[in-house]
Amino acid sequence: MSSEPKPSKPPTPTPGDTYKGWLFKWTNYIKGYQRRWFVLSNGLLSYYRTQAEMGHTCRGTINLATANIVVEDSCNFVISNGGAQTYHLKANSEVERQRWITALELAFHTGNESDDSCEDSPSAPPTSGHGSGRTLEIQSTLRTLSSKVEDLNTCNDLIVKHGSALQRRSGSNISGFSNETGMDDQSVNFDELSMASSPESPQSMEPVRQRRTRIPDKPNYYLNLWSIMKNCIGKELSKIPMPVNFNEPLSMLQRLSEDLEYYELLDKAAKCQSALEQMCYVAAFTVSSYSTTVHRTGKPFNPLLGETFELDRLRECGYRSLCEQVSHHPPAAAHHAFSEKGWTLRQEITLASKFRGKYLSVMPLGSIHCMFAKSNNHYSWKKVTTTIHNIIVGKLWIDQSGEIDVVNHKTGDHCHLKFAPYSYFSRDVPRKVTGVVTDKDGKAHYVLSGTWDEKMEFSRIMQSSKSENGAEGKQRTVYQTLKAKEIWRKNPLPEGAETMYFFSSLALTLNEPEEGVAPTDSRRRPDQRLMEDGHWDEANAEKQRLEEKQRTARREREREVVKAAHAPEDASTQEPTSDSPLKTDADEAETEDSEVSDETSHGEAPASCQMEGSEASCGVPPKTPHPDSYQALWFEKIDDAKSGDTLHVYKGGYWETKDTGVWDMCPDIF
Repeated sequence: MSSEPKPSKPPTPTPGDTYKGWLFKWTNYIKGYQRRWFVLSNGLLSYYRTQAEMGHTCRGTINLATANIVVEDSCNFVISNGGAQTYHLKANSEVERQRWITALELAFHTGNESDDSCEDSPSAPPTSGHGSGRTLEIQSTLRTLSSKVEDLNTCNDLIVKHGSALQRRSGSNISGFSNETGMDDQSVNFDELSMASSPESPQSMEPVRQRRTRIPDKPNYYLNLWSIMKNCIGKELSKIPMPVNFNEPLSMLQRLSEDLEYYELLDKAAKCQSALEQMCYVAAFTVSSYSTTVHRTGKPFNPLLGETFELDRLRECGYRSLCEQVSHHPPAAAHHAFSEKGWTLRQEITLASKFRGKYLSVMPLGSIHCMFAKSNNHYSWKKVTTTIHNIIVGKLWIDQSGEIDVVNHKTGDHCHLKFAPYSYFSRDVPRKVTGVVTDKDGKAHYVLSGTWDEKMEFSRIMQSSKSENGAEGKQRTVYQTLKAKEIWRKNPLPEGAETMYFFSSLALTLNEPEEGVAPTDSRRRPDQRLMEDGHWDEANAEKQRLEEKQRTARREREREVVKAAHAPEDASTQEPTSDSPLKTDADEAETEDSEVSDETSHGEAPASCQMEGSEASCGVPPKTPHPDSYQALWFEKIDDAKSGDTLHVYKGGYWETKDTGVWDMCPDIF
């Protein structure tokens, strides 16, 4: 990889410039890819730091007549002239990369044709091995044309399938970037970026909100972790009083919404004609939701009962999302998202967690459902176990392990994904994920492979055979596949992410204050806001106030239920006895204080009996908890007919209420 050459006199651009625009060029391992202005003119590719440098300072020039062009992936390509100069370049999109490749190849062939005409002229000196060179040139041309045909097919497929999605994304996320770089309307850029930044573009008439790209840096507060954890081994995590020092300034509802970071996979799946190919995109989407967790060792805030979070990206990305904390014990969050592209996602997740001394295991309970309107395909799957290692000593690190079965309830297709746990002695790459897509008869059609923190690829199976080389003498299936294609790649983290809790670009925007959201929205939560601003002591005090307020509201609801249930009975049945299944206020207060939770209290009967000790040891059935009359505001519990799951689904009304701005029905939880 060559370093950037010293500034030299640039070739003067002429009105006949073939192509020009912004690309990202690899500089070194410290600065990585840097944005540069490239100009393709007269068979020469030159680059500058800015457009203003075109008149006086050229950073480098490469002659395409002797250059070799190699496409690495959807956005990256390399130009080299035999070792003296090598440019590693990256475009903003696959369409933009293809247009650059086409322009470069045309310039390459034009330069070679000029050389050939010079060789045929009488003034040209005779050369040896002209026939051999001509043969090599023909072979190179054939290879280039073959690659060009394949790239054109890819470009055509991309435009047909995802043109509208690219236009929406370019109009929202890239238009500000294009204007910042100073691209003028005369530049010959035919991709969506220049279209979005053009004054004539309809989307430029309706500017999209610019989201924030930074939050305050994480303070460096020292906390003795062992002093808190040593008495908590074997206990439920939600029964451990945790200061905000272990948290990140996002709630669990916002973390659920982060599953939509790679919503484009569902957009592509919605356009698939084949249910088996659609299954591959859905499977890649399930894996992509874990990519944000690789460095995220902070614990999200447990939502308060009735807390909500909306993610309205209808204009930018074509979808809307709503989460609500629908249950107190066990704590459960419901999530619903719908897209203009024809897909709906819903899930209800309950987290069970155990502290094991050296590591912490988090087991998500519940299922995720994805439905596509056009095909009526209904998919469902469950999450794998998340393990946080080195809780006491050493650097915290996260692993995902387990298996996921994605099921298409309409066609009977399956995708079995396996998340390999980390092993010091394993030769496999860390965080490896493998999967096989099969139809209802068990015949395999696609193979998926990759890692949950970087990328996934899929290959079509052409033939399968049995091998005796499996573990413990078992037969192992060997698949012969076509060349693997990348289906998903993780977006790079924003600059300075290590000081911002390793948040992704989407995560940085989730807690950004917005007007018009519900009063129960996580953005309005005071302890979380104080933590984000760096006021951790005040955040801890506010967190304790909110916990106590929630416990008081819970006791009040339970009193009302008990009073209504025992109103017809005589006074003797209302007095608590040792055999009564109902606890007194004093017992309730004692139980609540003994199991101080992180926002969401748990009053399960087994925990109460274990604390009181008498009935549990005598074999008497445990006391039943107080009934709770709470009903979710935006979700209702149903039995899903296709999957057989019982879950909360969105019953409507939130976005209509937001339009009116009247939130009188929302509880006061903050």
